[in-house]
Amino acid sequence: MKKRYWYLGLVSMALLLVLGACGKAQGTSDKKIKIGILQLMNQTALDDARKGFIAELAKEGYKDGKNITIHYVNAQNDQANLKSMSEQLAKDKNTVNLAIATPAAQALLQADKDTPQLFTAITDPVAAKLVKSMKNPGSNVTGTSDLVPVSGQIKLLHELFPKAKTIGLLYNAAEPNSLVQVKMAKAAIAKLGLKSTATTVASTNDVSQAMTALAGKADAIYVPADNVVAASMATVGKISAEQKVPVIPAASTMVPAGGVATNGIDYKKLGAQTAQMAIKIIKGKKAKDLPVELPKDISLVVNQKLAKTFDIDPDKIVNDAK
Repeated sequence: MKKRYWYLGLVSMALLLVLGACGKAQGTSDKKIKIGILQLMNQTALDDARKGFIAELAKEGYKDGKNITIHYVNAQNDQANLKSMSEQLAKDKNTVNLAIATPAAQALLQADKDTPQLFTAITDPVAAKLVKSMKNPGSNVTGTSDLVPVSGQIKLLHELFPKAKTIGLLYNAAEPNSLVQVKMAKAAIAKLGLKSTATTVASTNDVSQAMTALAGKADAIYVPADNVVAASMATVGKISAEQKVPVIPAASTMVPAGGVATNGIDYKKLGAQTAQMAIKIIKGKKAKDLPVELPKDISLVVNQKLAKTFDIDPDKIVNDAK
């Protein structure tokens, strides 16, 4: 009789172990999933990318405070903060880290080469020396690029404002993303037989004066997905309307505050796209085996008020874009 109870006990224990194993998400373990997020600064596109990332994780069952822990830090565009926060995330020994914007990704990689790292809101990760190539990252880093064809945005500017002969460029020369886009913009402007003139800024404090000066030299202005300028788009938009010099920005998130229109991306969707890559890493994939991804959705975004300020029919822009 005792042997029979002993046997039944063993069978029950075995069944419990099997059921417990089946209850786990495929590719996960008992180890707590920890995700670190390092964001360069407060800026709509970067904020949206982070929100989209966290929302997508939750949608897929990875909820902060329940079955995962998310440690979010914001450097407020300060290099010292980037360094110290990167070092802290490295010490956390997270399952995966996310860097939002190029300087954040570079600082995090410098501090931690062991933890799988993702990036987003970066235009050219190869030029930023984060990966060897888009298809083969080559190291423990991969992610999503926010690159949208700049030539198409310059073409849109030319179609909307055909009388504009000199195109201004406003950007921060310390941002790798901006340098890449400005180079592409200059080539596209020249191909159309137009002239370009550039003014750079070092911080948000410079934007008002620089934008005013540039508006005095240019017929229209193109702004790359520059973090400093993006954080000051309300100022850019105000001067644009006052000086009657239209602005076409690279990022869709820059349009509502001060741009007329652009062909851009939804940064929340880009963040969600990055979250899907994070899930693959959580389930066992290696970052180096995941190619860098480009945005999957590009759409026309129009500022209705500014379009009318510059005598542009918003509906006509939409029709032309099709």
